[in-house]
Amino acid sequence: MGYAQLVIGPAGSGKSTYCSSLYRHCETVGRSIHIVNLDPAAENFDYPVAMDIRELISLEDVMEELGLGPNGGLIYCMEYPSRYMIPLNSSHFSVLIYRMHLEENMDDWLSEELDNYMDDDYLVFDCPGQIELFSHVPVLKNFVEHLRRKNFNVCVVYLLDSQFITDVTKFISGCMASLSAMVQLELPHVNILSKMDLVKNKRDIENYLNPEPQALLAELNQRMAPQFGKLNKSLIELVDQYSMVSFFPLDLRKETSIQYILSQIDVAIQYGEDADVKIKDFDPDED
Repeated sequence: MGYAQLVIGPAGSGKSTYCSSLYRHCETVGRSIHIVNLDPAAENFDYPVAMDIRELISLEDVMEELGLGPNGGLIYCMEYPSRYMIPLNSSHFSVLIYRMHLEENMDDWLSEELDNYMDDDYLVFDCPGQIELFSHVPVLKNFVEHLRRKNFNVCVVYLLDSQFITDVTKFISGCMASLSAMVQLELPHVNILSKMDLVKNKRDIENYLNPEPQALLAELNQRMAPQFGKLNKSLIELVDQYSMVSFFPLDLRKETSIQYILSQIDVAIQYGEDADVKIKDFDPDED
């Protein structure tokens, strides 16, 4: 059985930084992991890339050949929506590129790449930041199903910039985005508040790490007009029902911070639970 993290979150939330920090931590403690780039627009990496979607397709090629913008081009790189039609004057390269997106190649390129790893390997997928990919576009859900068929235990690692959480309304907005991904992907889910090392007043953030639902509702009602009272109550109940009021703070200056988060993810995917127990043979003459 293999193990995998699917690292998602809004653009700029620190996904690639998390992946590189995780790689360095594991390298320090002598643990083997492999980082996979799933972002066709990525250019620079602070970690060794084990697999790279740009070997299949790149955002620059799609934008140039199909005349798409950055967001539309990235969505195309991941899937092939029916709204994209091949222009009548398409070049041969343009026609080929219509068959090169990720979803079309899960049984070919992706399967061949995954076959290079052993059963107990640990993969970390660094995903793009377009929220559509994990909120309602099915490509990542299909990607996860492919990993499961390959006998991988997968956990979603959802990163939210801690500097975004400055009041209850923004916190609820972040929870809703995370909940959308949770419902769409149907996987074990670990929420992380990233960039804690950049937060000036950590007391403001600590109030949202594990808050009481009633306290959230009272604060939300204070900030919203009275006619939103029922909506606020429903939102808080929804967040509480799905246990979405639990975030782990990530401070990359502290090894203990990333070690703790990794341990939570390992529990979620049952990493190491099927490992053989190692018994040391002792010399009977020894005390």
